[in-house]
Amino acid sequence: MRYLLLLFISVPIVEMWLLIAVGQQIGAPLTISLVVATAVIGVYWLRQQGFSTLTRLNQRLASGQLPAREIAEGVVLTVGGALLLTPGFATDILGFSCLFAPTRALWANSLLLRIQAGAMAGFKTSFSNSSFQSNRPEDSSQDNSAFQDKSALQRGASQSSNDIIDGEYSRDD
Repeated sequence: MRYLLLLFISVPIVEMWLLIAVGQQIGAPLTISLVVATAVIGVYWLRQQGFSTLTRLNQRLASGQLPAREIAEGVVLTVGGALLLTPGFATDILGFSCLFAPTRALWANSLLLRIQAGAMAGFKTSFSNSSFQSNRPEDSSQDNSAFQDKSALQRGASQSSNDIIDGEYSRDD
């Protein structure tokens, strides 16, 4: 969370510094024109790459395959589009890196690896927090009240499931 706060503070500062530096070198009207031109070119390129990725996604779905890479590329393209619409040169460079196919593949691979690592960490956490009864001697001193509570609930549910209520249903319209 600290990194996110640092980004929200540092990125605008870097962008303002770059805009002022470029504006001093080539002039304010040309700098503004350059920022607008990168946004227009970026949106055009984003549209082409987005349709291409959507076509590949549909092909993978039609063939019965999971389109994980295409979904990750779609996320990268969305972030790239947002960066391109943000005025500034540093965000434009990052945005164009999301649109350029080789670097987009790197970003998508990084995203997929982070998702897989997070999923595995979540699986390990949920597995280690489950209330299985252990037969190991070092675990025998642990409180198994959660396990016993679940057992009691299951016994109560199985006893009440023997009560069968017979009836009829009719719908009068």
